Amino acid sequence: MRREKTETKRKNDGIGTSYRTGIIALVFLVIGFQSALFIHRTAVLEIVRRQERPDTVYVVDTSLARTIIGERGTLAGTSPETCEKYVTEMDGNLQIRVISAKDPVIEKVLEKYSEKKVESFRFNPNTVSGYDLQRLGFSPKQASAIINYRKKGGKFRRKSDFAKSFVVADSVYRRLEPYIDIPKIELNHADSAALDALPGIGGYFARKIIEHRDALGGYSCKEQLMDIWKFDREKFDGLSDLVIVDTAGIPPYPLWTLPEDSLKTHPYIGNYAARGIVLYRNNNPKEKYTLEGLVSAGVIDTSRFEKLKKCRIKPI
Repeated sequence: MRREKTETKRKNDGIGTSYRTGIIALVFLVIGFQSALFIHRTAVLEIVRRQERPDTVYVVDTSLARTIIGERGTLAGTSPETCEKYVTEMDGNLQIRVISAKDPVIEKVLEKYSEKKVESFRFNPNTVSGYDLQRLGFSPKQASAIINYRKKGGKFRRKSDFAKSFVVADSVYRRLEPYIDIPKIELNHADSAALDALPGIGGYFARKIIEHRDALGGYSCKEQLMDIWKFDREKFDGLSDLVIVDTAGIPPYPLWTLPEDSLKTHPYIGNYAARGIVLYRNNNPKEKYTLEGLVSAGVIDTSRFEKLKKCRIKPI
């Protein structure tokens, strides 16, 4: 009987010890789990907090940027794909944004836990980086779709073109429309590539626009495009809202001082009128050096007069 009591007590003591051990293990497990949650939450908050610090932005004049921007428009030592998130263009200047490289795990944490702050700021949809598109409220996939469209040769010529993108919702476009800034093509300084991108132009008319510009000595108004052979009103209306003329740095045409050989190369003058202008200058006082005077003397007809009147003529 005594032996049975002893055995029973030993069993009870064993069960009690196991129970206590289990309780202690469970307590440590709960503490460990809570500690892990605390460490995870602290780490996530720190990652997000660091992400919210403003990036360093350098605004660099394009003429100075050649020292750090390669011929392909990429930062020195980076690929075009990497450069996409660093460089944007605004108002003729390059904005270089310094963004520290992130581990893929950190990127996932930021995507999952960061508060999605939607911003509105001026941007050119043809040059805005994928990073800034996300700042504007687009998801990473939507931003990639816009970037890929551009890489395949797509171009947003007008604000309405951006609205037509399948990733741009109507509500998003209404919010961003006042901030879309697509620079117009400046006819006196644009190269053939920029002109080629205009609707209805292509390589042939891009060359003709430059040739006409050289012959004129610079455009005085965009309507002079219609003086190019086969450049009709329909073609002009299709791009007139996309181009501007800046005469800064373009000297006025020296009609009253150029020799005959130079005058005759002007598209609105030609051989006959060039000789007549020289004779007119030789036989009239300077106060009569006017386009109206050339018409009265029969040197130029009304058609040439109307075209020359659009030009910036250097006063005598």
